[in-house]
Amino acid sequence: MAIHVGDKAPDFTLKTQDEKEWKLSDHRGKNVVLLFYPLDWSPTCEAENCSISQEKKFSGANSVVVGISRDSTWSHKAWKAARGIDHDLLADPLLDVAKQYDLLHPAGFISHRATVIVDKDGKVAFSQVQEKTGDPRDMAEVEAAFAKLG
Repeated sequence: MAIHVGDKAPDFTLKTQDEKEWKLSDHRGKNVVLLFYPLDWSPTCEAENCSISQEKKFSGANSVVVGISRDSTWSHKAWKAARGIDHDLLADPLLDVAKQYDLLHPAGFISHRATVIVDKDGKVAFSQVQEKTGDPRDMAEVEAAFAKLG
């Protein structure tokens, strides 16, 4: 089932790099940026996550950013510490959330590189899928969509 702008965002619970449960609906009232990416320790994923941490374009009291990949919590913890990533990284080892958001890559063992922004009311405000896995996402488009939410 593909998600579309205006749809209620499917709720989910995943573990953070610190083994804490992170539930989407717990962040209602905030704009949530879900950064789906294929794998920790890969060049494009690293560049994007580090850039987002350094530039803080999605920071603020009313916003949350999380990265989501199939990697384990221990891989996320090591990668986050080694690269200075500020936001939580969520482990989706069986790709259940990627499937729920219709973001399973055709290869079948990773998610697409994709961005979903969930607004304060829990609805999908923006969705972008990068079809070529090695190419970075269009951050200007993501930033413009996020800026509209206020």
